[in-house]
Amino acid sequence: MCAAPQRLTVRYFGDAKARGQLIPMVTAYDYNHGLLMDGAGIPSILVGDSLGNVVLGYDSTVPVTVEDMVRATAAVTRGAKKAFVVADMPFGSYQSDVPTAIKNAARLMKEGGAQSVKLEGGVSVEGTIRALVEAGIPVMGHVGFTPQSIHSFGGYRVQGRGANAQRVIEDALAVERAGAFSVVLELMPSELSKDITAQLSIPTIGIGAGPHCDGQIQVLHDMLGLDPTFRPRHAGHYGDFAEAITEAVRRYVNDVGEGKFPAGQESHYSRPG
Repeated sequence: MCAAPQRLTVRYFGDAKARGQLIPMVTAYDYNHGLLMDGAGIPSILVGDSLGNVVLGYDSTVPVTVEDMVRATAAVTRGAKKAFVVADMPFGSYQSDVPTAIKNAARLMKEGGAQSVKLEGGVSVEGTIRALVEAGIPVMGHVGFTPQSIHSFGGYRVQGRGANAQRVIEDALAVERAGAFSVVLELMPSELSKDITAQLSIPTIGIGAGPHCDGQIQVLHDMLGLDPTFRPRHAGHYGDFAEAITEAVRRYVNDVGEGKFPAGQESHYSRPG
């Protein structure tokens, strides 16, 4: 009987930073993509609340619910057996009080199968992160541009320029002080992310934050070009799969219309063989 693959643990992040090994992460939202990311050798997967944008069709992450995240996380962890899986805590699931935050984080781990959770904010959520960590829940932080605060920011805007840089630094330091094992740095000048990365003992994971972080994370749909109408500046260009999928479906439509599909090889008969 073959042994089950050994899943990476939270120690991977600290060990990688200590060795100077860069950390690749991607998002995934369903069983199939979890399976494929595992097969590709991705060490860590974020089940992001970005599923609100790229899967559910919302214009922000704000409408995403705990139930949405639990269901998506459970699907990903059924497919990904080796990668360390981080689940986003959606808007409203941790801001009200600490007991609610612990309850929702526990659901993402118990029902979703995540190995840790991620929440946005720095100084304002320092106490919440500390309480989660003390409850035995590994936490990844997220500072800089925080998508759940899009209405406060007035849109997708780079954070940490000029006088705001110190605020972002203080947020990152608060996340580390609270006991998080890692922190996402989103949409900020690369000089600032370099400074933060040098100051922190925990690894930084960048998205739109330049090349100086300890790791990088990309939204899978962005890097694969699955939405031909949207690809942010910071997204890596690793494919144009929207075009390939569209062409495949056009061929199918044409083949059905012309009676070419199904053919003999796609049909069943009374007598096998």
